[in-house]
Amino acid sequence: MPQSVLRPMKMAHIVFRTANYEAMLDWWTNLLGAHAVYKADFATFLTYDDEHHRIAIINQPHLTEPRGKNISVFDHVAFTYSSLKDLLEGYKIRKAKGIIPSICINHGPTTSMYYVDPDGNRAELQVDAFATAQEGIDYMHSDEFKRNIAGKLFVPEDLIARLEAGESEESIKKLVMGEDEVMDEKQAAEFVKKLVGSNAGDSAPKETVISA
Repeated sequence: MPQSVLRPMKMAHIVFRTANYEAMLDWWTNLLGAHAVYKADFATFLTYDDEHHRIAIINQPHLTEPRGKNISVFDHVAFTYSSLKDLLEGYKIRKAKGIIPSICINHGPTTSMYYVDPDGNRAELQVDAFATAQEGIDYMHSDEFKRNIAGKLFVPEDLIARLEAGESEESIKKLVMGEDEVMDEKQAAEFVKKLVGSNAGDSAPKETVISA
């Protein structure tokens, strides 16, 4: 009998890309009674409870139909695991089944793997970097988060090796950036645009940040 894939602990958030940025922010804020945890010209993270974000809206003005009508695009849905160990064990099981992440990235608040289904929809499987939701919210308000709101790519096998060597999950999940990996908002936007074009089945990325 095939090995069962580890199930996530909960659904975490949904992300949209839109050319109608302010209107989308206003609509989702009013629909859910939400507030912005972090807002910038490039993206806004909204929440309505103790999670660091439930809805993320990415501003991409180039998203238009041929006739010039603004459109919104479903970007991905995210599911949270209770530990890095579970996230990585699930990765190994899925890989054995031929299901390979297209993008693996440490965002700072989360360590995340993105998968693409046969129709091109993306699912983010993640583990929180912090023990409590409030710590994640505090991080998203910090100058450290503003230094790079996109994150840093990683190779899953590197994290597996570090965990098996006895390094703590807290240490592995911590986003460590060199000065050459700091991005301003424009660079982060370009970084995300490049990642969105990745396809399922791509080889795991190297532990570097794509230069804008």
